[in-house]
Amino acid sequence: MNLEAAEEIARVLRLRDMGGIICIDFIDMHSKENNKLLLEKLKEFMKPDRAKHSIIPPSKFGVVEITRQRVRPVTDIETSEVCPSCGGSGKIQASIMFTDEIENQLNYLLLDRKEKKISLLVHPYLEAYFKKGGFLRSKQWKWYFKFKKWIQVHAVNEHQFLEYHFKNSNNELIEF
Repeated sequence: MNLEAAEEIARVLRLRDMGGIICIDFIDMHSKENNKLLLEKLKEFMKPDRAKHSIIPPSKFGVVEITRQRVRPVTDIETSEVCPSCGGSGKIQASIMFTDEIENQLNYLLLDRKEKKISLLVHPYLEAYFKKGGFLRSKQWKWYFKFKKWIQVHAVNEHQFLEYHFKNSNNELIEF
């Protein structure tokens, strides 16, 4: 079983051009002759490999260590995205500024545009922030006393952290 595994490991290392330190935990073999045979076969299987490599004999626990140099250059695959909240800067808008921005929008919608009923759609974390504290302490209650209208706050799991939208009494998104 170990000899078959050694052959496949040598093939995969070449095929995938894996480099670095590779530790292989073979099935325990109690016979020193079998360990020696495994090492010889592994060296034989690795012989066609163009990359520089070295193989350290199995430890008393049956672990073989192979160090191998890459042959092909590393292809850099970009797997990251720019944060939609901070634009890649690593900083987001201060929460107090964000709250003021929403309150200014509410002021405009309710007092200037005379909207009858407003719903605020936000990230679930922000929904909890706007509703927490109960009577007289939550932002939602403060808005009620300020605007004399109840502002529904709804969580939308798909929203980015600082994304928000307003809906009117017809349940239509309000465009600015």
